[in-house]
Amino acid sequence: MAASGFLLIASYLLILFILAKPLGTLLARLIEGEAIPFVGRMEPLLWGALGRSSTEEMGWKRYLLAILSFNAFGVVLLFVILLMQGHLPLNPQRLPGLSWHLALNTAVSFVSNTNWQSYSGETTLSYFSQMVGLTVQNFLSAATGIAVVFALIRAFARHSMTTLGNAWVDLTRITLYVLLPISLLIALFFISQGTLQNLSDYLPFTTVEGVHQVLPMGPVASQEAIKMLGTNGGGYFNANSSHPFENPTALTNFVQMLAIFLIPTALCFAFGEAVGDKRQGRAILWAMGIIFVICVAVVMWAETSGNLHFTALGANSNLNMEGKESRFGILVSSLFSVITTAASCGAVNAMHDSFTALGGMIPMWLMQIGEVVFGGVGSGLYGMLLFVLLTVFIAGLMIGRTPEYLGKKIDVAEMKMTALAILVTPALVLLGTALAMMTDAGRAGMLNPGIHGFSEVLYAVSSAANNNGSAFAGLSANTPFWNVLLAVCMWFGRFAVIVPVMAIAGTLVTKKAQSAGVGTLPTHGPLFIGLLIGTVLLVGALTFIPALALGPVAEHLSLVHL
Repeated sequence: MAASGFLLIASYLLILFILAKPLGTLLARLIEGEAIPFVGRMEPLLWGALGRSSTEEMGWKRYLLAILSFNAFGVVLLFVILLMQGHLPLNPQRLPGLSWHLALNTAVSFVSNTNWQSYSGETTLSYFSQMVGLTVQNFLSAATGIAVVFALIRAFARHSMTTLGNAWVDLTRITLYVLLPISLLIALFFISQGTLQNLSDYLPFTTVEGVHQVLPMGPVASQEAIKMLGTNGGGYFNANSSHPFENPTALTNFVQMLAIFLIPTALCFAFGEAVGDKRQGRAILWAMGIIFVICVAVVMWAETSGNLHFTALGANSNLNMEGKESRFGILVSSLFSVITTAASCGAVNAMHDSFTALGGMIPMWLMQIGEVVFGGVGSGLYGMLLFVLLTVFIAGLMIGRTPEYLGKKIDVAEMKMTALAILVTPALVLLGTALAMMTDAGRAGMLNPGIHGFSEVLYAVSSAANNNGSAFAGLSANTPFWNVLLAVCMWFGRFAVIVPVMAIAGTLVTKKAQSAGVGTLPTHGPLFIGLLIGTVLLVGALTFIPALALGPVAEHLSLVHL
């Protein structure tokens, strides 16, 4: 079993890096402002029609305002679509509009790249809502995260400037040159493997037992492709990627896992190329990869070990299949769970609620540290770069030098914004969980009492605040209290981090780069990689160990000593 797990992880990472390297080169060109040959010739026509110049760059405040206003408009538009769904076309099932609180939750969810779903997609949303509403926002929310990290990378690469690029140009190029073509290829592959893609009415049928049921149809493959590539998550069907219409074969399952990490990995390569030192991107990739492999190994070990009481009775650990799809098995389900929670994706091919206590704790903790282990498209890298700044600051304190990174001094202003950005999501998670546990409306949604019920609440708020979207289940979240609470966590978990990140970019881009001296800490070697990993683990431990001790740790200990 251990050998199979090692080969699975190694083959996955090998193929991932091979695919991500050339994509990283493309992204680096976009960061540097280069148009793509052939298709780039159409850009002047586009900018002329929009009345904007592709060369008109923005300062950090204007760039941030464009990002915030663009996404705020997206929330309003999607909210209206969901409310008015019953009066809009492409609704063969005549599904009614959503309640105001569910529409609000869903609109914020998809615009913030969270894709938390308090509903069953196949019985709640029309084709129009799925395509024009959700799928469009899957593209735009992914482009938003990548655009923000583009601006931050330019801040490191440029010297003594005040501009960070043009937000509208970045959003357009990311969508047209990266997300659309790759999503099209993935969607066509999914269709070839059996994933649904049609606009047919739902098909009635009679089972062999004589029960009359309805078979859902719809444009699944197109939404599935961008939900994975853009680390959006969610699913057309309630069963998500365990549903055979979404994820029909072992091959589509592997491609889905590759798609989730493809752009986050490519951005690490692009970062190294854009700042003129490929070792910097590889160092970040090493840190992410080491934490990732350790987490996968722990989950695989926990899930193959199974429940101690079952094994004591002579049960085979391979029977630990509750909540897992038999087509994928324990090892692949464990790998998928770590990938989807390390990234801000939220797509699942197994029920995390059915994992062992420790097996479910690792995905929860990966979200809580900010999903910086590869992470979401854009958000993973800018989140890890915040930890890089914190690491060089701590190292500077230890050796008595002013911290610097890539030749730029890290001053008080940058550290204040870094601390703020890192602390936003922990504050939302802990305060949101406390509010839910203290109120009758919050506890009313809990279907499981005791330790496991607390874990489900903690997981849900962690998922929302960190823009993941996966769920432990066992929580009735489609109520006004939960829909509003999670919507607030999703919005501020996304944009209250983007604001300080852009502020950091605004100060760094104005600074001159200084040559490395004798006392300069190298930020690309094993020592720095170890310090970076230690910083991520330390912040995660100090912040969440008390909460985890009340949930999955206590549950594990109760099983051991029962």
